[in-house]
Amino acid sequence: MATPHDFVPKNDRQFLGWLTLVVNYLKNKFSSWAIPESEQQHVEQLLADFAAAFEAYDNPQTSTRAALTAKKETRKAAEAGVRALLKGYVTYNPRVTDEDRNNMELPIHKTTRTHAHAPTTTPSVTVKKPAPGVVEMLFQDSESSKRAKPAGVHGAEIIWAILDAPPAGWDSLIHSVFDTHTPYIFTFTYEERGKTLYFALRWENTRGEKGPLTEIQSTIIP
Repeated sequence: MATPHDFVPKNDRQFLGWLTLVVNYLKNKFSSWAIPESEQQHVEQLLADFAAAFEAYDNPQTSTRAALTAKKETRKAAEAGVRALLKGYVTYNPRVTDEDRNNMELPIHKTTRTHAHAPTTTPSVTVKKPAPGVVEMLFQDSESSKRAKPAGVHGAEIIWAILDAPPAGWDSLIHSVFDTHTPYIFTFTYEERGKTLYFALRWENTRGEKGPLTEIQSTIIP
């Protein structure tokens, strides 16, 4: 099993069992934990690749040098992928409980850890339109030249709406999405092209505390 210093099992068979446990548990959590669907598809594919490679290597009839190489490569990719997913979306996600961590056989962080303060800055947004109906929002801290999020920040909330006239205030932006990694990509329908998208952003820390909203901005959907 995993050592006290590393929650990922070293033994390949135990790793396969643990990875299967994590992926199956996450299937019903991706939406509520604000994990993109692409991440779900990626980690499920990593599991399938490693499971197939391990089965081939574990079978005496197919246990060749090539099977060994495939097992090692898919194990390396699967471990790197699940570590990145857990670090980016689970470890300090305020939506994830200690019970969830126990169910996934993950370490529970000490409650005495220094808590992140509520964000005080706002995201700076760059809008790109790489294709018809597609709007990309790249965000970084307004008080930093780096693309990294402020310390203790989990991601950015984007509130938005498609409106015929400028909104009177933030309450008119009735839709909300959350993203931990820039950019966030909107995909609109053919009928929505040419309409005006109004939006504002704010940071949210690892405890779910929100910072101030930006001024309402707008862009025409290409």
